[in-house]
Amino acid sequence: MELRAGGWWLLCAAAALASCAHGDPASKSRSCGEVRQIYGAKGFSLSDVPQAEISGEHLRICPQGHTCCTSEMEENLANRSRAELETALLDSSRALQAALAAQLRGFDDHFQHLLNDSERLLQDTFPGAFGELFTQNAKAFRDLYAELRLYYRGANLHLEETLAEFWARLLERLFRQLHPRLLLPDDYLDCLGKQAEPLRPFGDAPHELRLRATRAFVAARAFVQGLGLAADVVRKVAQVPLGPECWRAVMKLLYCAHCLGVPGARPCPDYCRNVLKGCLANQADLDAEWRNLLDSMVLITDKFWGPSGAENVIGSVHSWLAEAISALQDNRDTLTAKVIQGCGNPKVNPHSSGSEEKRPRGKLVVQKPPAGALEKLVSEAKAQLRDAQDFWISLPGTLCSEKMAMSAASDDRCWNGVARGRYLPEVMGDGLANQINNPEVEVDITKPDMTVRQQIMQLKVMTNRLRSAYNGEDADFQDASDDGSSSGSGDGCPDDVCGRKVSKNSSSRTTLTHALPGLSEREGQKTSATGCPRPCMALLLLLLTLGLSVARPRWR
Repeated sequence: MELRAGGWWLLCAAAALASCAHGDPASKSRSCGEVRQIYGAKGFSLSDVPQAEISGEHLRICPQGHTCCTSEMEENLANRSRAELETALLDSSRALQAALAAQLRGFDDHFQHLLNDSERLLQDTFPGAFGELFTQNAKAFRDLYAELRLYYRGANLHLEETLAEFWARLLERLFRQLHPRLLLPDDYLDCLGKQAEPLRPFGDAPHELRLRATRAFVAARAFVQGLGLAADVVRKVAQVPLGPECWRAVMKLLYCAHCLGVPGARPCPDYCRNVLKGCLANQADLDAEWRNLLDSMVLITDKFWGPSGAENVIGSVHSWLAEAISALQDNRDTLTAKVIQGCGNPKVNPHSSGSEEKRPRGKLVVQKPPAGALEKLVSEAKAQLRDAQDFWISLPGTLCSEKMAMSAASDDRCWNGVARGRYLPEVMGDGLANQINNPEVEVDITKPDMTVRQQIMQLKVMTNRLRSAYNGEDADFQDASDDGSSSGSGDGCPDDVCGRKVSKNSSSRTTLTHALPGLSEREGQKTSATGCPRPCMALLLLLLTLGLSVARPRWR
């Protein structure tokens, strides 16, 4: 390949010299006059431009034959070519960033609107349906929605434990309200919590909400996070500086024809592609992981539909809460008898007034969220994501055809980097490794750009999160069991979570990870503890175990 490329340049140089030898001086003067006009139109001083061709030994980038360019002109045009390519790259990346940002805003607004509407319906309908059972516990319901919102926004909450804690606390509070004449100390409520799983005081609602909410919220969160990450990758990669060899090749591509007195010759298509494939070699290496990410995002939209889909679940949280309170009202007498059987007969509160009032079951008409808006969002997103899949490998060709004034065909009239004529070298493949024999840009394939490599890793991590979310799993808490029997207190939660004294510093209160735009670290810390999440603690224990050479680690 190197011999072939070398022979090609010798041929082109000979052709250029022959062309100069046989051209007439008048035509060369006219060519320099045209160069003067173009150079002046770009805002440069015409005093830099010679009236006629001069010897080109002073040129550092363009071929050193007869030329219309002084050293200062060559430098100015090199800077201009650099600015033009930088602008073209930014324009292309900004267009994709804008499309991804618009999708993110659309989905984020929709999902938050669903959750906000569910909370509004709860606030509007529960007081009339459940009376003091709701009004005296309104803060608990507000806190639940706040935590669901934080989880969706990227806080590192363990959603199953958050729900388990909610049901445990709600059971204690409602049991007290249903039996105001009884003394219910902490140890009795601890026993109540332990009895909750077999008694199922809230019916199937906690189990159903856990199964569906975890899948729905993790899918919605992962999808919008994927949109945010994709836009961020495009933004960061657009800022990766190109090397000096690239800028030399771009100057040669765009303006050396001017210096040789043929400003009307447009770059040959394959010549332009080789230059930009060399310049954007690192960027093209994003292609595989970029496609994986977008494929995973398209796939996970399937989880937005159906009974357990994000569209239905996020907008219907209040319906499971209503079912739970109704079940508790219906099962009140049976529940009380079984709790007394398991925990003993509690003492009567001597300071209570009146008899226990049996509250009638409330009637609540649950409204379902309107359909249709999400379907349009998903349809548009799928089309745009598929269109963007080949963004990185198609970028050289796109820039050549749209920004580099490339010739329509590779023929004897296009600019091949040396003279007006055909471009014979083959077009290189995509990516850094394929540029080893690039005839236009000298690329060191042993030194990949670290920023691009970091973004490739970010794409891999996000793709894994999306794939876990597709299976209904939160990648931050892979150790959590995905099955379990239903229970009244939150469906299969352990005693130390469902019991009376649930720690406020549990692993369901951890710092932000993978936060969506708009959720600051400070905001998340308001409802987060400084403790390490369960996966982090497991890793810390493992490292301590290895460091201390403990023969057999003990796990709780």
